Amino acid sequence: MTKHHQPTGMTGIALLLPITLSTMAIILLAPVLPKILAEYASVPGFDYWVPMILTIPALCVALLSTAAGALGDYFGRRRLLIASFVLYAIVGVAPVFLKDLTAILISRVGVGVAEALIMVLSTTMIGDYFHGAARDKWLAAQTAFASMSALVFFNVGGQLGAFGWRTPFWVYTSALIMLALVLRFTWEPQGDVGNNGGDEAEAAPHNSSWVGFPWGRMAVILAVTIYGAVFFYTVQIQAASGLGVLGVADPARVGFLTSIASIGVPLGTFIYSRIGRWPVQRLLTIEFSLLAAGFLAMGRASTPTGFLAGCFLNQLGAGLLLPTLLVWAMSLLSFQVRGRGAGMWQSAFALGQFLSPVIVTFAANATGGLQNAFSVLSAAAVVGLIVVVIAAGRITRSGDAVAVAGGLHG
Repeated sequence: MTKHHQPTGMTGIALLLPITLSTMAIILLAPVLPKILAEYASVPGFDYWVPMILTIPALCVALLSTAAGALGDYFGRRRLLIASFVLYAIVGVAPVFLKDLTAILISRVGVGVAEALIMVLSTTMIGDYFHGAARDKWLAAQTAFASMSALVFFNVGGQLGAFGWRTPFWVYTSALIMLALVLRFTWEPQGDVGNNGGDEAEAAPHNSSWVGFPWGRMAVILAVTIYGAVFFYTVQIQAASGLGVLGVADPARVGFLTSIASIGVPLGTFIYSRIGRWPVQRLLTIEFSLLAAGFLAMGRASTPTGFLAGCFLNQLGAGLLLPTLLVWAMSLLSFQVRGRGAGMWQSAFALGQFLSPVIVTFAANATGGLQNAFSVLSAAAVVGLIVVVIAAGRITRSGDAVAVAGGLHG
Protein backbone atom coordinates (compact mmCIF):
# COMPACT_ATOMS: atom_id res chain seq x y z
CA MET A 1 0.00 0.00 0.00
CA THR A 2 1.27 3.44 -0.88
CA LYS A 3 0.11 6.96 -0.24
CA HIS A 4 -1.74 6.70 -3.57
CA HIS A 5 -3.67 3.68 -2.29
CA GLN A 6 -5.63 4.33 0.88
CA PRO A 7 -8.27 1.83 2.04
CA THR A 8 -11.87 3.03 2.18
CA GLY A 9 -15.06 1.62 3.60
CA MET A 10 -15.68 -0.16 0.31
CA THR A 11 -12.26 -1.79 0.59
CA GLY A 12 -13.32 -3.23 3.93
CA ILE A 13 -16.70 -4.38 2.59
CA ALA A 14 -15.06 -6.00 -0.44
CA LEU A 15 -12.92 -8.08 1.93
CA LEU A 16 -15.69 -8.64 4.47
CA LEU A 17 -18.28 -10.19 2.17
CA PRO A 18 -16.13 -13.20 1.18
CA ILE A 19 -16.31 -14.56 4.74
CA THR A 20 -19.95 -15.43 4.02
CA LEU A 21 -18.86 -17.98 1.40
CA SER A 22 -17.65 -20.33 4.12
CA THR A 23 -21.11 -20.25 5.70
CA MET A 24 -22.74 -20.71 2.31
CA ALA A 25 -20.83 -23.93 1.70
CA ILE A 26 -22.75 -25.73 4.48
CA ILE A 27 -25.83 -23.77 5.54
CA LEU A 28 -27.20 -23.15 2.04
CA LEU A 29 -27.50 -26.89 1.36
CA ALA A 30 -28.71 -28.06 4.78
CA PRO A 31 -32.43 -27.65 3.93
CA VAL A 32 -32.11 -29.80 0.78
CA LEU A 33 -29.98 -32.55 2.30
CA PRO A 34 -32.99 -34.92 2.64
CA LYS A 35 -33.72 -34.50 -1.07
CA ILE A 36 -30.12 -35.27 -2.01
CA LEU A 37 -30.22 -38.36 0.22
CA ALA A 38 -33.37 -39.53 -1.57
CA GLU A 39 -31.79 -38.86 -4.98
CA TYR A 40 -28.79 -41.10 -4.30
CA ALA A 41 -30.45 -43.71 -2.07
CA SER A 42 -29.42 -46.44 -4.52
CA VAL A 43 -25.69 -45.63 -4.16
CA PRO A 44 -23.89 -47.94 -1.71
CA GLY A 45 -23.00 -46.01 1.45
CA PHE A 46 -25.11 -43.01 0.37
CA ASP A 47 -26.00 -42.18 3.98
CA TYR A 48 -22.27 -41.67 4.61
CA TRP A 49 -21.25 -40.04 1.33
CA VAL A 50 -24.11 -37.61 0.75
CA PRO A 51 -23.64 -35.63 4.02
CA MET A 52 -20.03 -35.14 3.00
CA ILE A 53 -21.32 -32.82 0.28
CA LEU A 54 -21.87 -30.38 3.14
CA THR A 55 -18.82 -31.15 5.27
CA ILE A 56 -15.95 -31.69 2.79
CA PRO A 57 -15.34 -27.93 2.30
CA ALA A 58 -14.89 -27.40 6.06
CA LEU A 59 -12.42 -30.29 6.22
CA CYS A 60 -10.44 -28.74 3.36
CA VAL A 61 -10.31 -25.43 5.25
CA ALA A 62 -8.92 -27.19 8.32
CA LEU A 63 -6.26 -29.03 6.31
CA LEU A 64 -5.30 -26.44 3.70
CA SER A 65 -5.54 -23.00 5.30
CA THR A 66 -1.87 -22.83 6.30
CA ALA A 67 -0.84 -23.83 2.77
CA ALA A 68 -3.25 -21.22 1.40
CA GLY A 69 -1.56 -18.54 3.50
CA ALA A 70 1.88 -19.67 2.36
CA LEU A 71 0.80 -19.40 -1.29
CA GLY A 72 -0.52 -15.89 -0.63
CA ASP A 73 2.77 -14.85 0.97
CA TYR A 74 4.72 -16.20 -2.00
CA PHE A 75 2.60 -15.37 -5.05
CA GLY A 76 0.73 -12.30 -3.80
CA ARG A 77 -2.58 -12.07 -1.95
CA ARG A 78 -4.81 -10.28 -4.45
CA ARG A 79 -4.00 -12.19 -7.62
CA LEU A 80 -4.55 -15.50 -5.84
CA LEU A 81 -7.78 -14.24 -4.26
CA ILE A 82 -9.10 -13.24 -7.68
CA ALA A 83 -8.36 -16.70 -9.08
CA SER A 84 -10.02 -18.29 -6.04
CA PHE A 85 -13.31 -16.47 -6.66
CA VAL A 86 -13.40 -17.79 -10.22
CA LEU A 87 -12.66 -21.33 -9.03
CA TYR A 88 -15.31 -21.09 -6.30
CA ALA A 89 -18.00 -20.00 -8.74
CA ILE A 90 -17.17 -22.75 -11.29
CA VAL A 91 -16.92 -25.70 -8.91
CA GLY A 92 -19.69 -24.32 -6.68
CA VAL A 93 -22.31 -24.36 -9.42
CA ALA A 94 -21.03 -27.61 -10.97
CA PRO A 95 -23.50 -29.93 -9.15
CA VAL A 96 -26.32 -28.29 -11.12
CA PHE A 97 -24.96 -30.15 -14.15
CA LEU A 98 -23.27 -33.19 -12.58
CA LYS A 99 -25.19 -36.43 -12.18
CA ASP A 100 -22.62 -38.76 -10.62
CA LEU A 101 -22.24 -38.56 -6.84
CA THR A 102 -18.47 -39.05 -7.04
CA ALA A 103 -18.15 -36.14 -9.46
CA ILE A 104 -20.22 -33.95 -7.14
CA LEU A 105 -17.99 -34.86 -4.19
CA ILE A 106 -14.89 -33.98 -6.23
CA SER A 107 -16.44 -30.61 -7.07
CA ARG A 108 -16.98 -30.05 -3.34
CA VAL A 109 -13.29 -30.64 -2.73
CA GLY A 110 -12.71 -27.84 -5.23
CA VAL A 111 -15.09 -25.64 -3.23
CA GLY A 112 -13.07 -26.42 -0.10
CA VAL A 113 -9.78 -25.49 -1.77
CA ALA A 114 -11.22 -22.21 -3.04
CA GLU A 115 -12.86 -21.52 0.31
CA ALA A 116 -9.59 -21.99 2.21
CA LEU A 117 -7.84 -19.54 -0.11
CA ILE A 118 -10.66 -16.97 0.01
CA MET A 119 -11.04 -17.00 3.79
CA VAL A 120 -7.33 -16.79 4.54
CA LEU A 121 -6.44 -14.26 1.86
CA SER A 122 -9.33 -11.88 2.53
CA THR A 123 -8.50 -11.90 6.27
CA THR A 124 -4.81 -11.38 5.50
CA MET A 125 -5.56 -8.43 3.24
CA ILE A 126 -7.63 -6.78 5.96
CA GLY A 127 -4.48 -7.02 8.08
CA ASP A 128 -2.44 -5.58 5.21
CA TYR A 129 -4.66 -2.57 4.51
CA PHE A 130 -5.92 -1.57 7.95
CA HIS A 131 -4.14 -0.83 11.22
CA GLY A 132 -5.02 -0.17 14.85
CA ALA A 133 -8.70 0.36 15.63
CA ALA A 134 -9.71 0.13 11.95
CA ARG A 135 -8.16 -3.33 11.64
CA ASP A 136 -9.89 -4.47 14.83
CA LYS A 137 -13.24 -3.23 13.50
CA TRP A 138 -13.06 -5.04 10.18
CA LEU A 139 -11.73 -8.29 11.66
CA ALA A 140 -14.45 -8.28 14.30
CA ALA A 141 -17.10 -7.61 11.66
CA GLN A 142 -16.23 -10.93 10.03
CA THR A 143 -17.74 -12.77 12.99
CA ALA A 144 -21.02 -10.84 12.83
CA PHE A 145 -21.27 -11.22 9.05
CA ALA A 146 -20.68 -14.97 9.18
CA SER A 147 -23.31 -15.42 11.91
CA MET A 148 -25.98 -13.28 10.28
CA SER A 149 -25.35 -14.79 6.84
CA ALA A 150 -26.09 -18.24 8.29
CA LEU A 151 -29.67 -17.17 8.99
CA VAL A 152 -30.00 -15.72 5.48
CA PHE A 153 -28.54 -18.73 3.66
CA PHE A 154 -30.66 -21.22 5.59
CA ASN A 155 -33.82 -19.43 4.46
CA VAL A 156 -32.56 -18.91 0.90
CA GLY A 157 -31.60 -22.57 0.64
CA GLY A 158 -35.02 -23.64 1.86
CA GLN A 159 -36.86 -21.36 -0.57
CA LEU A 160 -34.77 -22.34 -3.58
CA GLY A 161 -34.93 -25.99 -2.58
CA ALA A 162 -38.64 -25.94 -3.40
CA PHE A 163 -37.57 -25.86 -7.06
CA GLY A 164 -35.32 -28.91 -6.70
CA TRP A 165 -32.21 -29.74 -4.70
CA ARG A 166 -29.87 -28.53 -7.46
CA THR A 167 -31.29 -25.00 -7.55
CA PRO A 168 -29.50 -23.63 -4.43
CA PHE A 169 -26.13 -24.34 -6.07
CA TRP A 170 -26.73 -21.40 -8.41
CA VAL A 171 -26.15 -19.08 -5.43
CA TYR A 172 -22.44 -19.94 -5.65
CA THR A 173 -22.21 -17.58 -8.64
CA SER A 174 -22.48 -14.74 -6.10
CA ALA A 175 -18.71 -15.17 -5.75
CA LEU A 176 -18.44 -13.33 -9.08
CA ILE A 177 -20.07 -10.25 -7.52
CA MET A 178 -17.48 -10.35 -4.75
CA LEU A 179 -14.80 -10.75 -7.41
CA ALA A 180 -15.99 -7.53 -9.06
CA LEU A 181 -15.79 -5.66 -5.74
CA VAL A 182 -12.26 -6.93 -5.08
CA LEU A 183 -11.18 -5.91 -8.58
CA ARG A 184 -12.62 -2.42 -8.09
CA PHE A 185 -11.65 -1.58 -4.51
CA THR A 186 -8.40 -3.44 -3.75
CA TRP A 187 -4.83 -3.59 -5.04
CA GLU A 188 -1.91 -5.93 -4.52
CA PRO A 189 -0.45 -5.27 -1.04
CA GLN A 190 3.32 -4.69 -1.08
CA GLY A 191 4.18 -4.22 2.57
CA ASP A 192 3.20 -2.72 5.90
CA VAL A 193 2.83 1.00 6.38
CA GLY A 194 5.26 2.35 8.95
CA ASN A 195 4.03 3.91 12.15
CA ASN A 196 4.99 7.31 10.85
CA GLY A 197 2.46 7.02 8.01
CA GLY A 198 5.05 7.05 5.24
CA ASP A 199 5.35 4.81 2.24
CA GLU A 200 5.25 1.06 2.72
CA ALA A 201 8.29 -0.99 3.54
CA GLU A 202 9.83 -2.74 0.59
CA ALA A 203 8.75 -6.36 0.54
CA ALA A 204 10.51 -9.22 -1.21
CA PRO A 205 8.49 -10.40 -4.24
CA HIS A 206 8.36 -13.96 -2.86
CA ASN A 207 8.01 -14.25 0.89
CA SER A 208 8.89 -17.78 1.95
CA SER A 209 11.24 -17.26 4.88
CA TRP A 210 10.01 -18.03 8.41
CA VAL A 211 12.55 -15.66 9.97
CA GLY A 212 10.84 -13.53 12.59
CA PHE A 213 7.75 -15.70 12.85
CA PRO A 214 6.45 -15.52 16.47
CA TRP A 215 6.29 -19.28 17.00
CA GLY A 216 5.90 -19.29 20.78
CA ARG A 217 3.23 -16.61 21.02
CA MET A 218 1.29 -17.95 18.03
CA ALA A 219 1.34 -21.45 19.55
CA VAL A 220 -0.43 -20.09 22.64
CA ILE A 221 -3.05 -18.27 20.57
CA LEU A 222 -3.63 -21.29 18.32
CA ALA A 223 -4.15 -23.55 21.33
CA VAL A 224 -6.64 -21.10 22.84
CA THR A 225 -8.37 -20.84 19.45
CA ILE A 226 -8.88 -24.60 19.18
CA TYR A 227 -10.18 -24.66 22.76
CA GLY A 228 -12.47 -21.69 22.19
CA ALA A 229 -13.79 -23.00 18.85
CA VAL A 230 -15.02 -26.15 20.59
CA PHE A 231 -17.14 -23.91 22.83
CA PHE A 232 -18.11 -21.58 19.96
CA TYR A 233 -19.78 -24.34 17.94
CA THR A 234 -21.34 -26.31 20.80
CA VAL A 235 -24.54 -24.27 20.92
CA GLN A 236 -24.86 -24.07 17.15
CA ILE A 237 -24.51 -27.85 16.83
CA GLN A 238 -26.18 -29.07 20.03
CA ALA A 239 -28.96 -26.54 20.77
CA ALA A 240 -31.58 -28.50 18.82
CA SER A 241 -30.72 -31.70 20.72
CA GLY A 242 -30.80 -29.84 24.02
CA LEU A 243 -34.26 -28.46 23.26
CA GLY A 244 -35.36 -31.96 22.31
CA VAL A 245 -34.32 -33.23 25.75
CA LEU A 246 -36.59 -30.54 27.23
CA GLY A 247 -39.55 -31.57 25.09
CA VAL A 248 -39.34 -29.20 22.09
CA ALA A 249 -39.72 -31.46 19.06
CA ASP A 250 -41.24 -29.29 16.31
CA PRO A 251 -38.43 -28.53 13.79
CA ALA A 252 -39.82 -25.09 12.91
CA ARG A 253 -39.97 -24.05 16.57
CA VAL A 254 -36.52 -25.48 17.25
CA GLY A 255 -35.07 -23.50 14.34
CA PHE A 256 -36.78 -20.30 15.44
CA LEU A 257 -35.69 -20.61 19.07
CA THR A 258 -32.12 -21.49 18.12
CA SER A 259 -31.89 -18.49 15.79
CA ILE A 260 -33.00 -16.20 18.63
CA ALA A 261 -30.26 -17.55 20.90
CA SER A 262 -27.72 -17.18 18.09
CA ILE A 263 -28.30 -13.43 18.02
CA GLY A 264 -25.84 -13.42 20.92
CA VAL A 265 -22.94 -13.87 18.48
CA PRO A 266 -23.43 -10.67 16.41
CA LEU A 267 -24.36 -8.82 19.61
CA GLY A 268 -21.10 -9.98 21.20
CA THR A 269 -19.22 -8.81 18.14
CA PHE A 270 -20.90 -5.42 18.37
CA ILE A 271 -19.91 -5.13 22.03
CA TYR A 272 -16.35 -6.07 21.07
CA SER A 273 -16.30 -3.13 18.66
CA ARG A 274 -16.81 -0.91 21.70
CA ILE A 275 -14.46 -2.59 24.19
CA GLY A 276 -11.93 -4.30 21.92
CA ARG A 277 -9.16 -1.92 22.99
CA TRP A 278 -9.27 -3.26 26.53
CA PRO A 279 -6.33 -5.44 27.69
CA VAL A 280 -6.59 -8.96 26.29
CA GLN A 281 -6.54 -10.51 29.80
CA ARG A 282 -9.66 -8.55 30.75
CA LEU A 283 -11.42 -9.52 27.53
CA LEU A 284 -10.61 -13.22 27.95
CA THR A 285 -11.83 -13.12 31.54
CA ILE A 286 -15.20 -11.72 30.47
CA GLU A 287 -15.52 -14.07 27.51
CA PHE A 288 -14.71 -17.35 29.26
CA SER A 289 -16.88 -16.30 32.22
CA LEU A 290 -19.85 -15.82 29.87
CA LEU A 291 -19.16 -19.17 28.21
CA ALA A 292 -19.00 -20.91 31.60
CA ALA A 293 -22.15 -19.23 32.90
CA GLY A 294 -24.03 -20.07 29.71
CA PHE A 295 -23.04 -23.73 29.78
CA LEU A 296 -23.97 -23.96 33.47
CA ALA A 297 -27.42 -22.51 32.80
CA MET A 298 -27.89 -24.90 29.87
CA GLY A 299 -26.86 -27.87 32.00
CA ARG A 300 -29.22 -27.02 34.86
CA ALA A 301 -32.18 -25.80 32.80
CA SER A 302 -35.52 -27.50 33.36
CA THR A 303 -37.45 -25.43 30.82
CA PRO A 304 -36.78 -24.33 27.23
CA THR A 305 -36.74 -20.70 28.36
CA GLY A 306 -33.96 -21.30 30.88
CA PHE A 307 -32.03 -23.34 28.34
CA LEU A 308 -32.27 -20.59 25.72
CA ALA A 309 -31.13 -17.98 28.24
CA GLY A 310 -28.02 -20.09 28.80
CA CYS A 311 -27.52 -20.45 25.05
CA PHE A 312 -27.77 -16.69 24.60
CA LEU A 313 -25.19 -16.00 27.35
CA ASN A 314 -22.88 -18.57 25.79
CA GLN A 315 -23.21 -17.12 22.30
CA LEU A 316 -22.62 -13.62 23.65
CA GLY A 317 -19.30 -14.82 25.04
CA ALA A 318 -18.53 -16.63 21.78
CA GLY A 319 -19.23 -13.49 19.76
CA LEU A 320 -16.72 -11.62 21.92
CA LEU A 321 -14.11 -14.40 21.95
CA LEU A 322 -13.67 -14.96 18.22
CA PRO A 323 -12.63 -11.40 17.25
CA THR A 324 -10.44 -11.18 20.36
CA LEU A 325 -8.43 -14.21 19.27
CA LEU A 326 -8.25 -13.19 15.61
CA VAL A 327 -7.14 -9.62 16.38
CA TRP A 328 -4.63 -10.93 18.93
CA ALA A 329 -3.11 -13.26 16.33
CA MET A 330 -3.01 -10.69 13.53
CA SER A 331 -1.32 -8.15 15.81
CA LEU A 332 1.74 -10.43 16.00
CA LEU A 333 2.26 -10.90 12.27
CA SER A 334 4.42 -8.82 9.95
CA PHE A 335 3.56 -8.53 6.26
CA GLN A 336 6.08 -11.18 5.20
CA VAL A 337 4.46 -13.96 7.28
CA ARG A 338 0.90 -12.66 7.71
CA GLY A 339 -0.67 -15.07 5.23
CA ARG A 340 0.84 -18.12 6.91
CA GLY A 341 -0.11 -16.91 10.37
CA ALA A 342 -3.70 -16.17 9.29
CA GLY A 343 -3.84 -19.59 7.68
CA MET A 344 -2.66 -21.29 10.86
CA TRP A 345 -5.30 -19.45 12.86
CA GLN A 346 -8.05 -20.46 10.43
CA SER A 347 -6.89 -24.09 10.53
CA ALA A 348 -6.96 -24.03 14.33
CA PHE A 349 -10.48 -22.63 14.37
CA ALA A 350 -11.72 -25.21 11.85
CA LEU A 351 -10.09 -27.99 13.89
CA GLY A 352 -12.03 -26.83 16.93
CA GLN A 353 -15.21 -26.91 14.87
CA PHE A 354 -14.47 -30.52 13.90
CA LEU A 355 -13.67 -31.55 17.48
CA SER A 356 -16.71 -29.87 19.07
CA PRO A 357 -19.36 -32.58 18.42
CA VAL A 358 -16.85 -35.33 19.18
CA ILE A 359 -16.01 -33.85 22.59
CA VAL A 360 -19.64 -33.13 23.49
CA THR A 361 -20.72 -36.66 22.52
CA PHE A 362 -17.90 -38.17 24.58
CA ALA A 363 -18.83 -36.01 27.59
CA ALA A 364 -22.52 -36.89 27.25
CA ASN A 365 -21.78 -40.63 27.10
CA ALA A 366 -19.40 -40.41 30.07
CA THR A 367 -21.73 -38.38 32.30
CA GLY A 368 -25.12 -39.82 31.42
CA GLY A 369 -26.70 -37.19 29.23
CA LEU A 370 -26.35 -34.06 27.12
CA GLN A 371 -27.23 -31.63 29.90
CA ASN A 372 -24.57 -33.17 32.12
CA ALA A 373 -22.13 -32.63 29.26
CA PHE A 374 -22.98 -28.93 29.25
CA SER A 375 -22.13 -28.76 32.96
CA VAL A 376 -18.78 -30.41 32.23
CA LEU A 377 -18.11 -27.83 29.53
CA SER A 378 -18.88 -25.11 32.05
CA ALA A 379 -16.14 -26.45 34.32
CA ALA A 380 -13.81 -26.75 31.32
CA ALA A 381 -14.46 -23.10 30.46
CA VAL A 382 -13.48 -22.10 34.01
CA VAL A 383 -10.25 -24.09 33.74
CA GLY A 384 -9.65 -22.52 30.33
CA LEU A 385 -10.22 -19.08 31.83
CA ILE A 386 -7.47 -19.59 34.38
CA VAL A 387 -5.02 -21.00 31.86
CA VAL A 388 -5.54 -18.45 29.09
CA VAL A 389 -5.41 -15.46 31.43
CA ILE A 390 -2.07 -16.66 32.80
CA ALA A 391 -0.78 -17.34 29.27
CA ALA A 392 -1.96 -13.96 28.00
CA GLY A 393 -0.27 -12.26 30.92
CA ARG A 394 3.05 -13.94 30.18
CA ILE A 395 2.91 -12.94 26.53
CA THR A 396 2.09 -9.36 27.41
CA ARG A 397 4.92 -9.16 29.94
CA SER A 398 7.54 -10.77 27.71
CA GLY A 399 10.22 -8.50 26.36
CA ASP A 400 9.37 -9.20 22.73
CA ALA A 401 5.64 -8.51 23.15
CA VAL A 402 5.72 -4.82 22.31
CA ALA A 403 4.05 -5.57 18.98
CA VAL A 404 1.25 -7.39 20.75
CA ALA A 405 0.51 -4.44 23.01
CA GLY A 406 0.69 -2.06 20.08
CA GLY A 407 -1.67 -4.18 18.01
CA LEU A 408 -4.17 -4.63 20.81
CA HIS A 409 -4.20 -1.20 22.34
CA GLY A 410 -3.57 1.15 19.50
